[in-house]
Amino acid sequence: MFRKTIKFVLHLVIIVFLTISTQIGGLVYLITLLLVRNNSPRYRLKRFTTFSLLYLITTILFVPIIAPIFGREKIKKFEYVEARTFMTDLMNRNYVRPELNTSLQKIATGLDKKYPGIKLVYLDANFPFINKFPLLPHLSHSDGKKIDISLIYTDENGKLTNKKPSISGYGVYEGPKPSEYNQIEKCLDKGKWQYDFPRYLTFGIINSELTFSEKATKDLIQEILKQPSTGKLFIEPHLKTRLNMKNQRIRFHGCQAVRHDDHIHFQLK
Repeated sequence: MFRKTIKFVLHLVIIVFLTISTQIGGLVYLITLLLVRNNSPRYRLKRFTTFSLLYLITTILFVPIIAPIFGREKIKKFEYVEARTFMTDLMNRNYVRPELNTSLQKIATGLDKKYPGIKLVYLDANFPFINKFPLLPHLSHSDGKKIDISLIYTDENGKLTNKKPSISGYGVYEGPKPSEYNQIEKCLDKGKWQYDFPRYLTFGIINSELTFSEKATKDLIQEILKQPSTGKLFIEPHLKTRLNMKNQRIRFHGCQAVRHDDHIHFQLK
């Protein structure tokens, strides 16, 4: 009885984890359990293989077909738009409303005209289905209107590059200088421990030679703000000041969120 309870709890934990991280993974895992019973030979290997195949087939073939029913579609990749990591797409965190897709294409095209070869690199967007279904650890990525974009950097020779300082695209900060306003410190002093949590979500710090490009990142932000559909844009207050940006759509996201000096968040109206 105890062993059965442990197995049940373990399966439940896996289902919850796969659901909150990929949206569809929990359902696929549940179907796998029904298809492959634990009394069959080598059932663990069969379950792993069955789950992997079902998940890939569902993600690649079925999810893109069903998502438009919920008003969303996959981010359209082309020469100037790419995901920071393939895991974003594999985990179905790359869905947006069609209007946002259109904006991304225009932003990327405008950026390439100024900086040929420099791409718009996206991080987390939204899940394909159901408004208000949370895309953790984000608070607001739940309606197809939001997306995170990587900052732009230069290499050791001062040349613009598409390289980023972490594998995930999150967690390596362009923090405030001693003379700049330190919102991070203010939020942490209020006990908002999660504000600095993305430092644990890098999945590995790489390319330590990179330097934050103020000019190219500012131009990227200006391209975003050119879009009539852009409602709000979040970056840390010290970066807004450093980049000398006055647009009222550039907002502070609040201490209840996480810091935004490792990426840009913007959303539709």
